[in-house]
Amino acid sequence: MSAQARLVVLASGRGSNFQALLEATRGQMPKGLVPGRLDANIAALVSDKADAPVLERAREAGIPALLLRPKKGEARAEYGSRLAAEVEAYAPDFILLLGWMRLLSSTFLGRFPGKVINLHPALPGAFPGTDAIERAYAAFREGKANRTGVMIHFVPDEGVDSGPLIASEEVEIHPEDSLEDLEARIHKTEHRLLVATLSRLIQSEQTDHTEA
Repeated sequence: MSAQARLVVLASGRGSNFQALLEATRGQMPKGLVPGRLDANIAALVSDKADAPVLERAREAGIPALLLRPKKGEARAEYGSRLAAEVEAYAPDFILLLGWMRLLSSTFLGRFPGKVINLHPALPGAFPGTDAIERAYAAFREGKANRTGVMIHFVPDEGVDSGPLIASEEVEIHPEDSLEDLEARIHKTEHRLLVATLSRLIQSEQTDHTEA
């Protein structure tokens, strides 16, 4: 690993977690969320959605923003190979899936063993896949759950939100919560857990590299 970790972000939506990560790399996170500055830089942002607001966030920050949509009739493995070639050009230490809504193929994952990390707004084993916050809130309204959470895990294969756990944190659902209240609390937890976990991973990798 270089002096600063190189990060490539894959995202399909608004990019609030991308924004939190960007602020952390520039020492601009709100006080109390993370100590100091995250020792990393975002080498590139890749999206599969032309209208994803995260693309504009990256462009405004001066970060290379790539749009890579699947071609009509393109097999998932073929798209994975094209995506891997684009990402590999930025020599990432870690590839972060921050609201990436497309299942990655083994042709992509096989190129980056131990480097692909996903952030998911649910606890391990609960609400895998899309609309996790909405499904947790519905379960709460039905009396089937009183908490949800956030997890960060490695992505070694094509399983959905099922890779080896790196970190997780519970988020309570309060009786008076609206869906918007719960979403705001989960996003705040995501931002903090993402930055804190990356900081720990980067420090560990740098220590291992120094000792080696």
